[in-house]
Amino acid sequence: MINISMKAMLEAGVHFGHQTRRWNPKMARFIFGERNNIHIIDLQKTVKELKKAYGYIRDRAAEGATILMVGTKKQAQEIVKTEAVRCGSAYVTEKWLGGTLTNFETIKKSLKRLDELEKWETEGIFNVLSKKEVSRLTKEMFRLRKLLTGIRTLTRPPDVIFLIDPVEQELAVIEARKLKIPIVAVCDTNCDPDLIDHPIPGNDDAARSIKLFCGLIADAIAEGRHAHENRLAPGAEQPAEAQMLEGAALGEAAPEAVTVPAEGEAPPEQQQTEAAQ
Repeated sequence: MINISMKAMLEAGVHFGHQTRRWNPKMARFIFGERNNIHIIDLQKTVKELKKAYGYIRDRAAEGATILMVGTKKQAQEIVKTEAVRCGSAYVTEKWLGGTLTNFETIKKSLKRLDELEKWETEGIFNVLSKKEVSRLTKEMFRLRKLLTGIRTLTRPPDVIFLIDPVEQELAVIEARKLKIPIVAVCDTNCDPDLIDHPIPGNDDAARSIKLFCGLIADAIAEGRHAHENRLAPGAEQPAEAQMLEGAALGEAAPEAVTVPAEGEAPPEQQQTEAAQ
């Protein structure tokens, strides 16, 4: 369940937007005013949209959906990675590779190549190669590991994407929209919220603000995943609809009642025949 206060958001600087000259007019509905040429975000609207986003992420995770957390700007990288690992989510914190979503088969080939290189290293194959070849393969392995570690668990494109700064992640937004993958994103005053399915107005530059948003989204994912795992656990209670369907099926399969005649009495079929005569 989401737990957030105005005080916590104020202390994190969530309300500070960009300079007024850099704003996107489409964010006007989320702006409270301006101070010293800086737009001030309406935190009441931030809370409202954050609760919606939290509920959406939690419910999708409870359905078993895969959620990708993305934040490649320097101040977001470690925060996004830490929170994604905590909730068991896939993540991208390095450069967004073109085709990560729209050309996922190529990404799968790169992941397979990384597995292959790591296997060679473990099995000692590098030991029988020339130093030049080992150096080349090691650099390739480190590069792939750096770029792909966060998405190694993915076997297909994610069902939902959570972004820090859609302007910075323009390519990710384009790919997600092309595949109709829902986007949840922290949108500063320079963003276009119309490109985002679930925009959360807030400061996407300050580390404390990023940490607050990522922490809450990670909580939502963890809560949803916990509900999903409980639903799949052996002995878990079935939903009411499933119980009703099961009961109906049993009723249809139940054998008809059989009347047993008393001693010396003719069977019902014989009684009906005699009555007809």
